[in-house]
Amino acid sequence: MNLVSIRIITADVDALIKFYEHITKLTIKRFTPDFAELQTKTTTLAIGSINTLQFFGGESVAQAAKNRTAIIEFMVEDVEKEYNRLAPFLEPYIVQKPTIMPWGNNSFLFRDPDGNLVNLFTPTTLEAIKKFEPTN
Repeated sequence: MNLVSIRIITADVDALIKFYEHITKLTIKRFTPDFAELQTKTTTLAIGSINTLQFFGGESVAQAAKNRTAIIEFMVEDVEKEYNRLAPFLEPYIVQKPTIMPWGNNSFLFRDPDGNLVNLFTPTTLEAIKKFEPTN
């Protein structure tokens, strides 16, 4: 089994596309007015409108802007540098400035326009760094 995608359901696809393109400096591919994907080396962040819920059993399956359990995480080369770049843009969304976590990551937490929690992190301890080294 391989985790390949996380999907956010939103009432405003355009806003999330603009937000995640700004944060990641990557281009999001828009397949339809209701569906887009941000592809990275390791996984895909899909953005689907509430209109796509009809394909999964109806509007009661998921609710836009209601997540309070998941954190969308992006590993970055230098979290302090990203914080300095993004802080003015993210000012109303910042939850926590870069902080060293007990598991060895320097983490910067903020919310996207729908309220989803986002973590930009850089492994800092040897143990944390080893978790992300390629295996042969």
